[in-house]
Amino acid sequence: MKAIAPALAGMAMLATGAQATERLSTSGRSDQIVIRIDKSEQEMTVMQGSRRLFNWPVSTGAYGYDTPTGIWQPTWFSPNHRSRQYGGAPMPWAIFYYQGFAIHATYDTYALGSRASHGCTRLEIGNAEELYKAVFAVGKENTYIVVQE
Repeated sequence: MKAIAPALAGMAMLATGAQATERLSTSGRSDQIVIRIDKSEQEMTVMQGSRRLFNWPVSTGAYGYDTPTGIWQPTWFSPNHRSRQYGGAPMPWAIFYYQGFAIHATYDTYALGSRASHGCTRLEIGNAEELYKAVFAVGKENTYIVVQE
């Protein structure tokens, strides 16, 4: 896991995921992207500076395959990734952020809006591509992923 600035780490301990997202996204930095994944709503909101870019349905971990909560930065990108753990399953437009967990596209769009993954966060393929390109453009160091209950 990439180390997070001490101020951000302290903020994560004091604030809920929603509060942390608000503080990060209202920093006024137009070169910063904050991706908020709300597990209870199965929804992703993407902010750039104080502007909302996207709001999409997602699928997070099915029961027994939890998506961990916390605040991370991306560690690496893979536009045509295939899972080594799940029989080569396609994971296009993957943004990895913590111990093999990623945000990536899915072809199983019927399950979006419900818990259906092995722990990753799934998006419709066009949305995943848009997110990947936006995050890649600003860089890992200017992107925060906030996963909350």
